Amino acid sequence: QVQLVESGGGLVQSGNSLTLACKASGIALKHYTVGWFRQAPGNQREGLSCISRGDDSTYYSSSVKGRFTISRASAENTVYLQMNSLKPEDAAFYYCTATPRLGYCSETSVSRTAEYDYWGQGTRVTVTS
Repeated sequence: QVQLVESGGGLVQSGNSLTLACKASGIALKHYTVGWFRQAPGNQREGLSCISRGDDSTYYSSSVKGRFTISRASAENTVYLQMNSLKPEDAAFYYCTATPRLGYCSETSVSRTAEYDYWGQGTRVTVTS
């Protein structure tokens, strides 16, 4: 059974940092393109970043570029999302997702939610001003 489990969410003050982790079981994440999405109440799910299988190339949306960093630790079967300079508008549930069918990361990769086969349950991030 495949599971993605996010962790690392919490309550932080604006300007501070959090690191989210997405740990997989049942699959080897190194063979998957992994994406991070978020969804705030009343909003659509927003694609933030992905890291591609194979060459670990990355993509960031304009809303997080320069502040967030995605990375893969294959030995831990985990993908991380380092989030710096957090803002109140970053508050949301954050989800990781994985697919073997996307071999690259781009704006298109994080818009095609239907391409992703596995999703975690989400972790909540709250940012106070």
